Amino acid sequence: MDFQIGLVIAGLVVGFIVGLTGVGGGSLMTPILLYFNIPPTTAVGTDLLYAAFTKAGGIFVHNKKGNINWKITGWLTLGSVPAALVTLWILHSIKTDIETINRVIKQSLGWALLFTSVAIIFKQKLMKFSQKHAGDKFHSESHTQNMLTIGIGILLGATVTLTSIGAGALGTVTLFFLYPLLPTPKLVGTEIAHAVPLTLVAGIGHASMGNLDLGLLGQLLMGSLPGIYMGSMLSGKVPDQFLRNAIAVMLFLAGYKLVF
Repeated sequence: MDFQIGLVIAGLVVGFIVGLTGVGGGSLMTPILLYFNIPPTTAVGTDLLYAAFTKAGGIFVHNKKGNINWKITGWLTLGSVPAALVTLWILHSIKTDIETINRVIKQSLGWALLFTSVAIIFKQKLMKFSQKHAGDKFHSESHTQNMLTIGIGILLGATVTLTSIGAGALGTVTLFFLYPLLPTPKLVGTEIAHAVPLTLVAGIGHASMGNLDLGLLGQLLMGSLPGIYMGSMLSGKVPDQFLRNAIAVMLFLAGYKLVF
């Protein structure tokens, strides 16, 4: 019973932080699930479907506000979904060696957390740099832009399928480099629109391999849905930079522990 309440509270806290800052869904949830001694494969599979459900609501809101660039979403999906399917096929082909899969996932998760923490800390500086140096170049080279967007999609597809994290912070930062003239709300909306099909495909793939705990998913959603609502209501009233830095430090420590 305490275990179940703990998971509902974890969902509530993560949902609240996501609603407040827009950061931290998978990157916070998966390490928390590992802390609760959930096997890495089950943690990733469950978290992917958790992300798909929680972000699906975001699509309707952002689309209503005109915050989604569907063309960019399409190019990203063209790279990420095939990459997710290939990664799932590789995981499926070595599924008999569960210890190796768990070790690979833990290592990949650790590195993804380290990169995500750096991306969160330097996000503002990276945005300014991209707007200053990449604006004119990528504004005119649309073919190059499209190919690079597919490339980012491939990278995100493999990373997200292996670790369940990266679509948020890493996806947003890499998009800033390619589309420095795109307003921030549109960037966030586009990233959310891309994350839903990617996490859904990857989540269903993991579920087909038995890497899903429906009871666990229900407990997380029970906490996170009201948490996201409460966080969204308070968004902008708490210093954003302080929260993001605190999250980045937590992710860095979790990543360091998993890798080293």
